[in-house]
Amino acid sequence: MKHAYSSIPVCMALLLGLSPAGMRAQQTPAQAVPVSTTGAKPAADPQLKISPLRQLQEFEPAADAQYQIGAGDTIDLYVAGHPELSHPYTVGPDGRITLQIAGSVTVVNMTRDIAAKAVADALSAYYTSPAVTIGVEKYGSNTIMVFGAVQHPGVLDYEGTPPTLLDAIARAGMTTVPGSKDGLPERCMIYRGNDQAVTVELKQLLTSGNPLSDIRLRRGDMVFIPIQQQQFISVLGEVLRPGPVPLTGDLDLKMAITDAGGLGEGAGSNPTIHIAQTATNKEITISFHQLMKPGGGNEIKLQPGDMVFIPKSGFYKLTYLVSKISPVATMVSLGALAAP
Repeated sequence: MKHAYSSIPVCMALLLGLSPAGMRAQQTPAQAVPVSTTGAKPAADPQLKISPLRQLQEFEPAADAQYQIGAGDTIDLYVAGHPELSHPYTVGPDGRITLQIAGSVTVVNMTRDIAAKAVADALSAYYTSPAVTIGVEKYGSNTIMVFGAVQHPGVLDYEGTPPTLLDAIARAGMTTVPGSKDGLPERCMIYRGNDQAVTVELKQLLTSGNPLSDIRLRRGDMVFIPIQQQQFISVLGEVLRPGPVPLTGDLDLKMAITDAGGLGEGAGSNPTIHIAQTATNKEITISFHQLMKPGGGNEIKLQPGDMVFIPKSGFYKLTYLVSKISPVATMVSLGALAAP
């Protein structure tokens, strides 16, 4: 797929003198955010907690992080002295490759060296001290999705290291932003998996020189660029279509979950629904059965930026990690800890 490129974000960064090294040197420490709970059923456990700066830094992959093999990648496997085993293998959707004699071996989410050791261990039952090396011939899993107010929404393929946020937006192509002289969107959202989301106030971050304006992305990330002045909430966790949901005037909690595709199989029959109100740093919980009763959830008023999280059945202790990076970045990471 061919993509039109736009240099607006990159040029803006250059005009502001925001080199990657200079931007990261200006990073400001996290500021404490007052935390409280409210609503028809305030949450006692889990509760809204402040995240240290380390948590936000962990959201961004390390610059020197080794590539991890993904489903769809084609790897070049070499076993010294065994040409019958040495050829390309495509990693299946289950994260495995199939070897002669040794059978299936899991290599997904492993570095080349670790995957080579896993293959050598599998072969050692049939061969004496097999020497294995692995390279990546084709990066079939290295993708980022960009959608929303861009010219070319969809999946972007990358060779090697995933891109930064500005690179991904430039590849997707900027749309005309009414009333904006530089064409930059005010903010964007990064979704990682079905349980993490970060809001990036892009224009303010660029202007202030904050390095998070060009945060490094991770394979599989989804970048959402809202339409100017568009208001939305995020529905994450055990739903069929986790991600942003437009906040219309009549949107309530039931409709928001429906718009996200409804409950997924992992939610169970009566999950506890958690609403993190990012504007006030408050949290509300309500059971699914209570929500589905006549008038259930009417007291819960959704606000722009709210996070709705539905945990996996059997996981009941949730930790909401909220961090504000001065002055304009907010991250909410929704993680589940297994019950003891």
